[in-house]
Amino acid sequence: MTFQAPKGVSEYLPPRGALFDEVREAFAQSARRACYGHVETAVFEDTSLFVRGVGASSDVVRKEMYSFADRGGREITLRPEFTAGVLRAVLEHNLHRGALPVKVFTSGPAFRYERPQSGRYRQFYQFDLEAIGVEDPAVDVETIAVAWDAYAWLGLRQYTLLLNSLGDKQCRPVYREALQKFLRELDLDAETRERIEINPLRVLDDNRPEVREQTTNAPVMTDYLCADCKTHHDTVRGLLTDLHIPFTDAPPWSAGLITTRGPPTSSTTRCSAPSRASAAAAGTTDYRRRSVARRCPASASRSALTV
Repeated sequence: MTFQAPKGVSEYLPPRGALFDEVREAFAQSARRACYGHVETAVFEDTSLFVRGVGASSDVVRKEMYSFADRGGREITLRPEFTAGVLRAVLEHNLHRGALPVKVFTSGPAFRYERPQSGRYRQFYQFDLEAIGVEDPAVDVETIAVAWDAYAWLGLRQYTLLLNSLGDKQCRPVYREALQKFLRELDLDAETRERIEINPLRVLDDNRPEVREQTTNAPVMTDYLCADCKTHHDTVRGLLTDLHIPFTDAPPWSAGLITTRGPPTSSTTRCSAPSRASAAAAGTTDYRRRSVARRCPASASRSALTV
């Protein structure tokens, strides 16, 4: 009998393994220069941690998690992302009681059950950067700058930084209502229409041509920002300019490089490669409003590179 790697797994053997190590070390060195400390967390967690931390209505929780009952009957999930587990470790070991922000980084495999395709695997590797405990646009920019510095060290040239905002608890509901009203008028299949009511932003992430063509003129969140969110977003833009980090405003259908002052699970930042695949993501999340972390002192800014 001949065995093969499971479908959707990318393996790294020589000489490709050396390139993988180089990429991982570039981001680790960039994080250390910015005074981030290394942590190693569990590859599997209690399933409820991700249900609460990622969001019960997200596609990750509803369709993509590798979950199972272990021999003791406990519901366990292989991590689909890093933030929830890192935050759990920070709170469990009381790092948030010291100097803030708590600045940590880690790397390793994550797991999502989705259709394998270019740039998407069921087992993939991420470098994750977290700054926990402050709500500061300068920290948002720092997480972006760490990734940008690593790209420069690796000699990369063809990539684009896309910038967007998802607002906060005051202005996001207004935008959500406007977006839902727009999407309900489109010719979409039943499953996508269900997504409009649960998490309409996910419709904008749909890469199918028949959906993408219809959402080109969707409402833009930056047109609905409240005064505080606009100030935050403009500060991020200004600091990126001061650091000579070029960026482009993300189109409505792109999750983009998103800065946000609120708690949505889709608050990410992404830097797209020439193939238009997302190479990195970052954003800000207010964990005080999540049941996963009632003791969390404030927001967490994060950046993640997927390899």
